[in-house]
Amino acid sequence: MPVIITDHDLLKKLKEGDEPAFRELYARHSRRVLAFAYHMTHSAIDAEDILQETFLRLWTGRCELPEITHVGNYIFIIARNKTLDHLRKVSLQQRLIDQVWANISEISNDLELQLDARESKALIQQALTQLSPQKQAIFQLSRQQGLSHEEIGRQLRLSKSRVKNLLVETLKHIRHYLSQHSLLLALLFQLTIHK
Repeated sequence: MPVIITDHDLLKKLKEGDEPAFRELYARHSRRVLAFAYHMTHSAIDAEDILQETFLRLWTGRCELPEITHVGNYIFIIARNKTLDHLRKVSLQQRLIDQVWANISEISNDLELQLDARESKALIQQALTQLSPQKQAIFQLSRQQGLSHEEIGRQLRLSKSRVKNLLVETLKHIRHYLSQHSLLLALLFQLTIHK
């Protein structure tokens, strides 16, 4: 009769740096973590990132692990905290992008600000050209026409959550593109702060 190794046994081995024990815990609990993260973020990419961060936290903190009765619950709590951190970060990034976009959209009498706005608007347009027509359309409808996720969904025959997901991915892409032009990004955020 095969010996059944419990999560508790695996955790003891994990504390000693046993990689096969870690892989087995991952095999047992990763699907639940991934499903939860996807349910919360509506993004397969973000859910995968949260999954990796959760188990990385388990591995790097293995020496300081407390006495745990329910290993699955402990892993789930790490995943929940990582997911909440992620959602807070996305929300903040989206607000910053919205502020930048608002600055670009407004007309200023200051010629220097107008030049900065034109340059940054061109940069955002360049970032958009790398995206699918669907994502470009969603961005235009949201940012330039001010439509809600629901209104965009009706117009493009997509669910509200799908629109939100695509918009978050689009903003993430734009943010990454802008970060590659750090001097300009610094200028943009300076404009935001001094508004």
